[in-house]
Amino acid sequence: MGLMAIVLPLCWSPFGWSASLPADLKWESNDTDPVYADPEARRGGTFRDFMSSFPLTLRKYGPDSNGGFAGYVRETNLPLLSTHPVTGHPMPMLANQWAFGADHKTLYFRINPKARWSDGQPVTADDWVFTLKMMRSKEINDPWYNNYYSTQISEVTRFDDHTLAITSGTEKSREDLLESLPFSPEPSHAIKLTSDWVKEYNWKVLPVTGPYRIGEVKKGKAITFERVKDWWGNDERYFQHRFNPDRIEIKVLRDQNIAWQHFLRGELDTFPLVMPNWWHDKSKTPEFEKGYIARLWFYNQTPQPPMGLYLNTADPLLRDLDVRLGIQHALAFDKMIATLLRGDYQRLNTYGSGQGNFTNTDLKARPFDPKLAREYFAKAGFTKTGPDGILRNDKGQPLTLTITYTTAEHAQRLTLLREEAKKAGLNLELNLMDASAGFKSMLEKKHQSAWMAWSGGRYPAYWEHFHRVNANKPQTNNIMNLDDEALSALVEQYDKAFDFGKKAELSRLIQQRLYELASFVPAYQVPYTRAGAWRWVRLPKVPATPQSDLLYWPLDGGNSGYSFGGLLWIDEEAKAQTRAAIKSGQTFPAVTLIDTTYQQK
Repeated sequence: MGLMAIVLPLCWSPFGWSASLPADLKWESNDTDPVYADPEARRGGTFRDFMSSFPLTLRKYGPDSNGGFAGYVRETNLPLLSTHPVTGHPMPMLANQWAFGADHKTLYFRINPKARWSDGQPVTADDWVFTLKMMRSKEINDPWYNNYYSTQISEVTRFDDHTLAITSGTEKSREDLLESLPFSPEPSHAIKLTSDWVKEYNWKVLPVTGPYRIGEVKKGKAITFERVKDWWGNDERYFQHRFNPDRIEIKVLRDQNIAWQHFLRGELDTFPLVMPNWWHDKSKTPEFEKGYIARLWFYNQTPQPPMGLYLNTADPLLRDLDVRLGIQHALAFDKMIATLLRGDYQRLNTYGSGQGNFTNTDLKARPFDPKLAREYFAKAGFTKTGPDGILRNDKGQPLTLTITYTTAEHAQRLTLLREEAKKAGLNLELNLMDASAGFKSMLEKKHQSAWMAWSGGRYPAYWEHFHRVNANKPQTNNIMNLDDEALSALVEQYDKAFDFGKKAELSRLIQQRLYELASFVPAYQVPYTRAGAWRWVRLPKVPATPQSDLLYWPLDGGNSGYSFGGLLWIDEEAKAQTRAAIKSGQTFPAVTLIDTTYQQK
């Protein structure tokens, strides 16, 4: 949409002097892409879900803020723009218009004048000016955000209450600018930065721009989100018929099997069934067979998270490349996939996949080969075999690798790996930790190896995970402690690359270098999502989008780069009908839906 630009004089704001808007901007918008929510959706009710541990903080920044619950908290605030999950086009969120600067570094935004914080205050350009100041401040005690907002974002410029510009630290392609610049704001009127900010805001509930705000917090037990009354976005095109429940209740259930019992009793509305034994075996219960709970298998096209084993290269044993190469060949992932995982998953070959030309498809995961693994271990000095079959070096040190993991359901998978690794003379010690405590341990680099996956976006993010500036420091995402000059140089080039084709080439080179360093052992990928849901939880006819990595995600989904969530609703009539049917013994046809709308052939 082309609109005439308005040149504004300098004027004062609480956060500094405003600038004049360039006169030649070509403003764009998007009000023509398809709406993917269902007009039949109805408001009301409570959506009940669970998490495996209580968060250590409600903050989005600072120590302990990067745990599993962060996925909920971060999505209570909307970004300026998102990406349409079907077309891939930019999609209005807090901004309804945008324009590209001639410098290949700046994006201009017009904030939707309807946008309000949940306390009724208007969303203004001052909020972004403040957020940049906050992200750069030492008070938040967050080196990652300090660095990112000092190097990747060079400035935020205010033109008037509803017009601003965000400038990148380097020239970038339009795709890259849209990916990196339209960040979410913090409420400038509700935050005061002090030397004690981390402690003061640990459990403070702040105003939000999204449809849900945190309501009741029961320490150690549950957190409830409440829908914002008269939310400003209700009638906006891409928000209509979305975010339907009045409340979202997230219970703390530390054991998956206990959570499963809650689900079967109707105390939780949905349950993930991606794990093969849950889909194939555990869902053979009367609740499913009598049609009270439906099973849904949905093929998607989402970027695949790098699931696997992350080796801490600062560990004395793992500093040796030959040890790391031996470990690569000592883990029987193909057997795990074929047996325990029923062949439902696929072997992951490199650090993530599903990101087009950004994925190095020439790389193939190293196969399980105990003989070759022993050859590498021998090069590292592990040449003697102990009475337990485990290799030892001249000092008598056994070849032992401790794996920290946080999902109890994965114990069987890791046990299989442990038994097979003995054939290579490698002993695996399995260390199960609470999700929050385990992730904190990883961020503080107290693990020897970590079994986990990072969530991924449309394009890979490497600096936080691989750059040497983040190695050997607590509370950074470089959990492999990679301190490699060549890798860091590639990451720097990747972040500065203007041409998108060149950026993809650098991504492939980064993955090649990571393969050579052998610090990440790729495990598997899952090109779909599966879940069970009580028959009162409804979804659109095409139940999700190609970018939906979860079927029943009540919030926006924007953390993935795409706005795909908030499609479900609670059918109160069906709920009452189901409750009555259970009491009377009435049954319904069993339901298993397999949706291949977006399956990649």
